[in-house]
Amino acid sequence: MGSLGKEESMQVRRRAAGGASILAIGTANPSNVVEQNAFPDFYFRVTNSDHKQGLKDKFRRIYISSPVILRSEQGLTKKRHLYIDEAMLAANPEMTAYMAPTLDMRQEFVSVKVPELGAAAATAALKEWGRPAEDITHLIVGSTSGGSDMPGADYHIVRLLGLSPSVRRVALYHQGCFVGAAALRLAKDLAENNAGARVLAVCAETNVMYFRGLDDAHFDNLVCQALFGDGASAVVVGADHVVGKEKPLFDVVHATQCLIPETGGAIQGLLREVGLTFSLISEVPSLIGKNIEAGLRETLSGGAVVDDDRNSLFWAVHPGGRAILDKVEAALGLKPEKMRASRKVLSEYGNMGSACAWFVLDEMRRWSAAEGRRTTGEGCEWGVLFGFGPGLTMDTVLLRSAHI
Repeated sequence: MGSLGKEESMQVRRRAAGGASILAIGTANPSNVVEQNAFPDFYFRVTNSDHKQGLKDKFRRIYISSPVILRSEQGLTKKRHLYIDEAMLAANPEMTAYMAPTLDMRQEFVSVKVPELGAAAATAALKEWGRPAEDITHLIVGSTSGGSDMPGADYHIVRLLGLSPSVRRVALYHQGCFVGAAALRLAKDLAENNAGARVLAVCAETNVMYFRGLDDAHFDNLVCQALFGDGASAVVVGADHVVGKEKPLFDVVHATQCLIPETGGAIQGLLREVGLTFSLISEVPSLIGKNIEAGLRETLSGGAVVDDDRNSLFWAVHPGGRAILDKVEAALGLKPEKMRASRKVLSEYGNMGSACAWFVLDEMRRWSAAEGRRTTGEGCEWGVLFGFGPGLTMDTVLLRSAHI
């Protein structure tokens, strides 16, 4: 056998025999809970804006019908988990201004809290997985709010969890909300191309980087203040699971990413002296709804799923906002119950950026077990996970649910 043949043989041996699966899911949130119906009073008080009663009333009207305030099957559920509280703002009053230079102070906080929060979610995932942390071979860490320092959150998560010093790390920083889906795509490639690999993927976000006071001319800032929450999620991904020691939850079958043309300015997050500023145009939900089918077709064809009945699939859609979920539901012709896991996460936690996607999968598999469904995908065999973010970027992952 020539040298090229030997290399090819070695590559085959290095690859896993089967496809990648999610083997465990963990989530974590700060203990501080903010009731949404009380947030307008809190926000206008701490930003010294109570005298702007007209703007406060407008904010309350829009806020009460905002993506976070939703009716679930259990009734009105409206809360977020936030590190931001009155004590923090009293100690750092410059955060309550609209554009005060506060990057150093914010960065000092998130450089500690993002790894801690991510490690808490990862600890939950590792516990469910049931194998030693030292068996993790690869680590992926995604965060829009906590990835500026070197070494970054990925290094600190290795330290906090006691992972092997030889763990191979990949960081996905400052990419936005689609990273939960993108990290799953990367984890699939790592697991399938490295025999025996076990990939721990972690996403952690906090709005400490972009909480700020109001400005009458920038209502999109108020939308951000009303929408985002703090949270972290983690998954363990591997191929060729060990029977009796590992239990697949979802097979990761195929993954794609696409950009909606000419939408680079639709969502922007800019890291500046004032912290992380967000801006978004009101057409974002419509742009996603109009382009969702095109991105979906490529993913389904790559996984050889040919059923045109979208309601025969389960759906884990990034809960970027109620309008986004409504547009996706309408564009794909989905029954309302198909989006209930995404809507539940949005209602209970707000938009946690990259961390949301695996919260939705966790909600779905727990509901499936509680309701006696035959699979983790609410009784369906096949399903889709969507991630949306700046670009506009759409990451789409085809999943196959496991039998319960």
